Amino acid sequence: MSALTRRGFLGVLGGTALAAAGCAEISGELLRSRLALPRPFTVPLPIPEVARPVRPGRYEVTQRAARIEIIPGTTTEVLGYGGTFPGPTFDLRRGSRVTVAVRNELSVPTSTHLHGGVTPPGSDGYPTDLVAPGGGAKDYDYPLEQRAATLWYHDHRMDFTAPQVWRGLAGMALVRDDEEDALPLPRGERELPLMICDRAFEEDGSFRYPSPPESGHTGHMNGHMNGHMNGHMNGHMAAVDGDYMEGVEGDVILVNGAPWPVAEVTATRYRLRLLNASNARRYRLRLAPGGRFTQIGSDSGLLAAPVAHDELPISPGERYDVVVDFSAYPVGSAVTLVNTLADGPARNVMRFVVARRAADDTAVPAVLSRPPGRVAPVTTRRFDFRRSAEGVWTINGHPYRPGVPLARPRLGTAEVWRLSSDFHHPVHVHLAHFLVLARNGRAPAASDAGWKDTVDVRPYEVVDVLARFDGYRGRYMLHCHNLEHEDMAMMADFEVI
Repeated sequence: MSALTRRGFLGVLGGTALAAAGCAEISGELLRSRLALPRPFTVPLPIPEVARPVRPGRYEVTQRAARIEIIPGTTTEVLGYGGTFPGPTFDLRRGSRVTVAVRNELSVPTSTHLHGGVTPPGSDGYPTDLVAPGGGAKDYDYPLEQRAATLWYHDHRMDFTAPQVWRGLAGMALVRDDEEDALPLPRGERELPLMICDRAFEEDGSFRYPSPPESGHTGHMNGHMNGHMNGHMNGHMAAVDGDYMEGVEGDVILVNGAPWPVAEVTATRYRLRLLNASNARRYRLRLAPGGRFTQIGSDSGLLAAPVAHDELPISPGERYDVVVDFSAYPVGSAVTLVNTLADGPARNVMRFVVARRAADDTAVPAVLSRPPGRVAPVTTRRFDFRRSAEGVWTINGHPYRPGVPLARPRLGTAEVWRLSSDFHHPVHVHLAHFLVLARNGRAPAASDAGWKDTVDVRPYEVVDVLARFDGYRGRYMLHCHNLEHEDMAMMADFEVI
């Protein structure tokens, strides 16, 4: 079924019929690689380097192109923070207040967003707040007045977030605090940040992405420095080919930039910080031949108490902080992290090999934290994510209109935001953190636990969230985190007053 036909199909089916037709898990269009794919579980899992401050409270990172080996035997040009993919991991502390100076030596403009950060509006990575190519620079101010959590950072440039993240502009950021430090959780070599994403490759090893042939990626990006003000309704050329408007899914699964890697572990507990950094692909993660994830944290910090899962659904932008006890497997076991939403190569994610026994003084306590309590909402607002009859991805019937807020919540208040959709739309809210209250009027899923900043709104579903607006006044956004949808104007501003 072609992308266009499928989109038409989605437009005429209601939720019940959609589920009955077996299409409820579709979230993008597959882009196949043109080179021979490597055998899974032959490349060691890399761990991104930890960023080092140039002086207390100040980091400097340069966005630059570099050639690195991703597929064995070939090299790939990446656009990377520090010339690496993923970028360096920022290991930060609550309340430490840091500045990250980003210098752009690429040929395209950028805007860096700290996803999940409680950040002043001038440092939030608004899509038209651009750092010029060829040596432009910007200081991003991060006060870090927020709980310990797994965050990530990525390019957020107007209309070109998808291809620029696809080409490497992403990395992880960990915020720690005293509450987390007091817990006997795995740490050091037994704490693994895992940035999961999918990509496709050309025969020469370069990233394959379906940019419109009429424009060319680099030339069009340079010609679009100032973003669009009139939007897609006025003939704007999108950064993705029209056959991939649903979103782009690759056939190679990368973890920390390596294809289907393997990690040697001891028969002990490990803390896995799971991030879905894919453009559009959703995963339902499971351990094979069996096992459980003990969830200790969500997007925005530790849960109050652990939650056990046999599998975890994770949409683009979401994070799960989990503990896996590898002492449950005999030494020599191969434990595979699989994606049950895919067949073929994309079904495998990575593998753990239990190499030997070791002492383990870690534990997952019954009480993890005292997260913020619920606050009574002052109002309810509705945001409908939908493809219009004209083929435009919209929120409340409008493509993105920079500077036109759809809501003006008050600082220090909470609101119920009712999110509805016609397709899979992972909804991300900048600044605000939220609790999932209900799905279609029923209790949320166990995997919805904790304070979040991104939630998967499935086809013909209504999700109620309780959003808290703490931190700063100013202009922020909500948008679909299917990056192709975002680039095609499925974004909206809100202003905290």
